[in-house]
Amino acid sequence: MREIRVIDGETQLGIMSPQQALVIARQKGLDLVEVAPTAQPPVCRIMDFGKYQYQEQKRAREARKHQRVIEVKEIKFRPKVDEHDYQFKKSHIERFLAEGDKVKATIYFRGREIAHPEIGRRILERLIQELAEVAVTESMPRMEGNTMHTILSHKPGAKLQAPKAPPTTAQNQA
Repeated sequence: MREIRVIDGETQLGIMSPQQALVIARQKGLDLVEVAPTAQPPVCRIMDFGKYQYQEQKRAREARKHQRVIEVKEIKFRPKVDEHDYQFKKSHIERFLAEGDKVKATIYFRGREIAHPEIGRRILERLIQELAEVAVTESMPRMEGNTMHTILSHKPGAKLQAPKAPPTTAQNQA
């Protein structure tokens, strides 16, 4: 016959047979719940099982509430990207990284542009270099079909703050 260690609330009742523990639990109108099955001997607690389940569900919900789901955002470039468009998209990437998301920077080649993949590689390498203090490159620029892409993630140790937005026109007039 197997022996179990029984706990009632915060006090230990000692080591006894499961039948004895069940009798004590029923006298108190509570349940006998195994809380540490791998211990020697296994540990059981006398408690209200419904209340225990509710507390566990509540703890699980609380843990889920504090989790952050990391999304992969995609920013698309073209080989002939204008400087303003490049800077605008780069600021979006900085914001996404500051929010804790990963960014997939993609260059789309159309038609004859595919004959010059070095143009796209230069754009991605420039992006990686300019974002070096806030981003880590998870995958180097790589060609797949008519696209070239790289994946960037937030650099551990870099501050998690979005870049400040430019002042609005109302602020400029003041």
